Amino acid sequence: QVQLVESGGELVQAGGSLRLSCAASGHTFSSYTMAWFRQAPGKEREFVAGISRSGGSTYYTDSKRGRFIISRDNAKNTMYLQMNSLKPEDTAVYYCAATNMGTGVAVRDYDYWGQGTQVTVSS
Repeated sequence: QVQLVESGGELVQAGGSLRLSCAASGHTFSSYTMAWFRQAPGKEREFVAGISRSGGSTYYTDSKRGRFIISRDNAKNTMYLQMNSLKPEDTAVYYCAATNMGTGVAVRDYDYWGQGTQVTVSS
């Protein structure tokens, strides 16, 4: 079982950038496909980006492609989400998630979750 802790969320102005981190512990980090999800107030949790075990493959929802970059450092047991050109609609709690059972873009595809980190983008 893996434990996940997100950090890096804060208040930022529109057009700014943030880098979120997800630190993993408890099991071999490189065994897990990882992903970032987010949940805005009153909305369902949605997929943002995913990355394969080795980091060699990444995937995004179309609206995030080009602005967000997911990466991981297996030596540091950490995943990242670089977010650029932030918009007010990016305001949400951002969660990292892990699975050792393949890949996916749905909440149900992931077994382990962090507690979330708040990102607020002001206009």
